[in-house]
Amino acid sequence: MSKRLFRSRGARGAAVLAVAGLALTGLTACSSDDSTTPGGDDVATVGPGGVDDGTELSMWTRAPLERQAKALVEAYNASHKNQVKLEIIPNDDMEGKVGGAATNEDLPDLLAGDVVRLPYWVENGLFTDLTAQIDGLDYADDITQGHVDAGTDSEGAKHTVPFVTDISVMVWNKDLYREAGLDPEKGPTTLEEFREQAQAVADLKKPGVSGTYYGGNCGGCLVFTWFPSIWASGDEVLNDDGTEALLASDSAKAVYDTYAQLNASGAVGTGSEEENGSTWTAPFSNGTVGVMQYPNTAVYAAQEAGIDVGVGAIPGVDGGGSTFLGGDAMGVSKDSEHVAQAWNFLSWMLSDETQLEVVAKDGEVPGRNSLLDNKYAQENPIALAMNKIAASGRTPVAPYFSEAFNASGSPWVNLIRNATFDQTGTVDEDNDAITAILAQ
Repeated sequence: MSKRLFRSRGARGAAVLAVAGLALTGLTACSSDDSTTPGGDDVATVGPGGVDDGTELSMWTRAPLERQAKALVEAYNASHKNQVKLEIIPNDDMEGKVGGAATNEDLPDLLAGDVVRLPYWVENGLFTDLTAQIDGLDYADDITQGHVDAGTDSEGAKHTVPFVTDISVMVWNKDLYREAGLDPEKGPTTLEEFREQAQAVADLKKPGVSGTYYGGNCGGCLVFTWFPSIWASGDEVLNDDGTEALLASDSAKAVYDTYAQLNASGAVGTGSEEENGSTWTAPFSNGTVGVMQYPNTAVYAAQEAGIDVGVGAIPGVDGGGSTFLGGDAMGVSKDSEHVAQAWNFLSWMLSDETQLEVVAKDGEVPGRNSLLDNKYAQENPIALAMNKIAASGRTPVAPYFSEAFNASGSPWVNLIRNATFDQTGTVDEDNDAITAILAQ
């Protein structure tokens, strides 16, 4: 099992992981044929269920997923000798925390990360190779592949499995649709229908109500909600190895043009241009937005707030539907001395019982395709609709994804602002700027 910190991808050579100003230098790369972890576990002999012998395991996850993480940890601790000690990291502190710990060889046993950040962490060796364990599961082919792909390195080694699945969906306010003379049971199935329906709600001229809303200064919000329209149109957003942006295609430009039209007509809610993601979901939950792309994890909050919510896939230019398969994946860190015990948690987490009685029962999307249509989803039409959408999910993989898309002031954010607010006509140039980051 390779414990290398630095992995090469093509001509990039050995990349140095730098997060929040902390360069992970000074770490010694181990031989690629070293198959024994520091704690003495021979990874090749760890069984499919791992070891449950009373070991205390450390786990880190970011704050937005605290509820889901606590539910899993509490269920595991109540039924196992091993005990997981969970630490919740503020979202903005996660990069710095991981960077400092990796430098000091002090990462937790179990480390979860955003699927768009994982490729960078994996390529720089922060995780233990779990290929044999993952492939050895009877249901290996049933696992949601986006979360596995995010943790698969350039040599094909697998390091992560699904932890929390978050998908993007199209939501609409059925009450506002009724007022606007729209069918409340039929959300948009094409990009043009989305524009028309958003405009119809805006034309109500209700104080404080807008047709749609988007995170105009939030790169993460926009990849999560706009990439699916491009996929549904039959196009890609990145090339195969994540080193080139393909965001100047006709379908991508159609997405930008749709929002430029809605901006020009006044159908986009006040605050979209400044929205950095901190209040992105609030307007719809407050009942002041007609239709928008949304995270599935926020749908229940909108329902609890009294919104009669319609849910569907995010459509392409001429139809179809797709979703961004997001959320977090989890693996065993390079510093863990308890690989067999940590794998016991991961294999338990993926089991039928856990995915149904902990994950699905709590209204979350299972990380197993065959379990998406389950008894709990059948009792909840919204959950069932979201689970069906999840089956068509996509996850883009690129080591420098965060720098190109999610970072404040990223070239992706610049592209969106230029195309939808300022309408500068610089999509091609802005796309090239994204590629320059991805290809470094």
